[in-house]
Amino acid sequence: MIKVKDLKKIFRTSEIETSALNGVNIDVNEGEFVAVMGPSGCGKSTLLNIIGLLDNPTSGTYMLDGKEVSGLKENERTNLRKGNIGFVFQSFNLIDELTVAQNIELPLTYLGISPSERKQMVKLVLERINMSHRQNHYPNQLSGGQQQRVAIARAVVANPKILLADEPTGNLDSTNGKEVMELLGELNSKGTTIVMVTHSARDAAYAHRTINLFDGLVVAEEHL
Repeated sequence: MIKVKDLKKIFRTSEIETSALNGVNIDVNEGEFVAVMGPSGCGKSTLLNIIGLLDNPTSGTYMLDGKEVSGLKENERTNLRKGNIGFVFQSFNLIDELTVAQNIELPLTYLGISPSERKQMVKLVLERINMSHRQNHYPNQLSGGQQQRVAIARAVVANPKILLADEPTGNLDSTNGKEVMELLGELNSKGTTIVMVTHSARDAAYAHRTINLFDGLVVAEEHL
């Protein structure tokens, strides 16, 4: 499903050049749960942004479902992301003025799905995350763990092929973090391909495989 080869990313300004990825090679199979680990500044989030079509590499190839996507224009990347890739971040990024149900419904609106179908899709995903009783609440009325569950629901409501998670438990205590990871594990068990960036060995234990980066290179892989 995901295949990157000799992926390099260089950030340049008028005064400095920074190499974030130095020739990364990674394959992720459909239905796999992969955790990307490594110290701060090793290129984890840069790699996730490229996989998520938020950015292009400087060089190398990125094949998504057998299609070369490393050189797409921004509008082409945006269109390919829609409905295919979901994102979960450390900060929940919920809209305070919208209810739980409205936050989850938002990406469906962008996809042009009819109101009646949107309502049914939101209902189903709320049931999956056990938050139906909170659908009319606002983010500031929820715990951190509940907010992250809503953020995950918003990311998967359109049934994307791939879910990308960047430190999804970074703002949570251990109890809420465990609940979020159990939800990700459940989604993966039902077929969602997940690539997760994490510093936590406890969170990485939910994955099938860990990939360790250091100075923009893959230095180790481990099947769990």
